Amino acid sequence: MNLSPPSPRPALDAEPLSLLLEQLRRALSAEQVLAGAAEREVYAWDNTGVRHPPWAVVLAASQADVQQTLRLCHQAGVPVVPRGAGTGNVGGALAVQGGIILSLQRMNRIVEISRDDRLAVVEPGVVHSRLQAELKKEGLFWPPDPSSARSCSLGGNLAMCAAGANAVRYGVTRDWVLGVQGVLMDGSLLTAGGRTSKGVVGYDLTRLLIGSEGTLAVLTQATLKLAPVPETKRLLRVLFASVAEATEGVCTLMAEGETPTAIEFLDESALDLLRRSGAVAIPAEGKAMLLVELSGSQAGISEQVAAVVARLQRLSCIELLQAGAEEAESIWAARYALSPTLKKLAPKRINEDVVVPVSRLPELMAGVSALSAEFAIPIVNFGHAGNGNIHVNLLVDPANSEQMALVEPLLARLFQLVLQLQGSLSGEHGVGIQKQAYVPWELDPVSLRLQREMKALFDPKGLLNPGKIFPASLPL
Repeated sequence: MNLSPPSPRPALDAEPLSLLLEQLRRALSAEQVLAGAAEREVYAWDNTGVRHPPWAVVLAASQADVQQTLRLCHQAGVPVVPRGAGTGNVGGALAVQGGIILSLQRMNRIVEISRDDRLAVVEPGVVHSRLQAELKKEGLFWPPDPSSARSCSLGGNLAMCAAGANAVRYGVTRDWVLGVQGVLMDGSLLTAGGRTSKGVVGYDLTRLLIGSEGTLAVLTQATLKLAPVPETKRLLRVLFASVAEATEGVCTLMAEGETPTAIEFLDESALDLLRRSGAVAIPAEGKAMLLVELSGSQAGISEQVAAVVARLQRLSCIELLQAGAEEAESIWAARYALSPTLKKLAPKRINEDVVVPVSRLPELMAGVSALSAEFAIPIVNFGHAGNGNIHVNLLVDPANSEQMALVEPLLARLFQLVLQLQGSLSGEHGVGIQKQAYVPWELDPVSLRLQREMKALFDPKGLLNPGKIFPASLPL
């Protein structure tokens, strides 16, 4: 984690900044350009708790607004940071080098839902849960399901390639985007992909832009691929006496038979939080749990459940129960409440989202346990075990200087372990400003060079969401 993000660029002198803001007000409208201290403070934060006030905020209501804003800022040499709902975990939507925050929340139209083509055309400010509610009326859904679905926007999902529990069966965000429209820093419009699931003309710019963290273009519209809502779902609760047995269980589930929709892992500390929530009674001897969700047709679900239960019964589990519909709903609600609940248990929570091949999960969890003991820092672990994607949550106190001095060495050891296990430093949160220093650990020099050159090709002046992804020692 980068605890010392790049220093802000020197602010424009009052007169040039005032001129730029006046140009923006004329090009859009006066009420769409915010420059007051209180207004800027609202956009100075995200889920990291790190503060970086912008010089001003533009509230875009259309693609034309985005084009005008970028064109004027490009001419003035002013950085622009695209922003959705601000729910990110790595500082991706913070104005770390000053400049203008370009809010896309007003661009919230669901332009089209096509049952025949199984697609939806949306703007970036659409809230994830609102889209799902509209799609459900048509018997469809968009499979990516981040835990912040009630508040996060689709533009943020696309920028960070967010995922969630469904990724075990369905894949991640970039697997469910057919095409995008975006605006480059100079104001020019870019269209990539389209409305078909097949298309091999030219390079795949759609997949390049998804997960690029708003550093290449500002996405203004996306065509999303949809799936039919499963007829029914079943949730199995599987309790184990140790983390090692639970992670071995994940390996078994992924190695044989049909892939479940979701396999969520919770360690002992996470189970204690569930116990306190009252959502489910969990025997005290349980030290780890898997939540295994299956989905399919009414005719075939019983057979699917029976096959998975048979695999699980070969393991040394303490308890294997199938939840009723109401209980399943409350268990999932409690699972998704874990992350915000952790914020109440310690003055600061550091949330990492490392990922390893499923077969290496037992080694990862053993290593995390050893690090927690060695550094005397409590760590709570849960996450999308079917993908090997675990949220490693360090609970620390910023007022304890001795403890905080251990955070970066602990994270360095954690990231070294993850890479030794052939994993990745981020499964779904992205890099932002939090993991920049470690990017060269994962990407080889040729990959780094090519990616820096791509950034320079899309954004020659380095003004679009600057100070993100790549460490300062690798200037763009």
